[in-house]
Amino acid sequence: MFEPTIPFGEPELLRVSAFQRYLHEPGGPRARGVVVEGAARQPALSPSLLADLGRFEQAGQASEALEVLAACVRHGQQVVVHLQMGDMVVPLTVFAIERLVHCPISLDALLKQRPTELRVLHVEPAVLRPPGDVEKALVGEEQHYHPLRPVLWEFALRGSRATLLPEIAGPVAYRVAPGIELGDLRATGVLAAAIQRLQRASVSLRELSDWPGFDGERAARLLNALYLQSGLIISRTHRAATDSWFGALTR
Repeated sequence: MFEPTIPFGEPELLRVSAFQRYLHEPGGPRARGVVVEGAARQPALSPSLLADLGRFEQAGQASEALEVLAACVRHGQQVVVHLQMGDMVVPLTVFAIERLVHCPISLDALLKQRPTELRVLHVEPAVLRPPGDVEKALVGEEQHYHPLRPVLWEFALRGSRATLLPEIAGPVAYRVAPGIELGDLRATGVLAAAIQRLQRASVSLRELSDWPGFDGERAARLLNALYLQSGLIISRTHRAATDSWFGALTR
């Protein structure tokens, strides 16, 4: 019997074929009828999180990793996201409140992959607990815990989503919050220059897309990344928010 979450040490990664057998076996998620377009989810997830994830699975599209991570952060839930990496499955446990993740492989190894190829197979409540939890038997080895921030940053900049997240889309103006700390994140060159400009003025998505080194996709990725770092100020009353061009760059 496959255990979907292994709370001790570094688990041996499952092959996708074995994981798919678990999803389809009697009593598994698919047999219980909780599958929506390829993403199996346990009913124990909160109704609000399930509803949020369901928005991304309309029109026959499965959830993208960035969308799932963003939803977990918004709802402050502890979940494990099973990601397909090649022919293996990596369980990425997200502790939204503690701003941590647990990953059985090194974060460098995970982020070295093309995030566009990391497919969400399954999302369920976490069994693992964060460091310091009273349930000590369910706390993993210290070296497998990492900050959440760089994971969100890299998935936003290099993942499969190339348009704005719904929460920040629309006729709005964007500005970077004063005092944002990005020192441990990969923000150099045109990204660093754009962030500095965004600290000084509010702009629309269209204006940002016209900056040197940017286009519509790169602008959307940067705004998603800043939003998930709690570093984005959004205004619907600023004059730049009257831009009506945003619709072509969101979905």
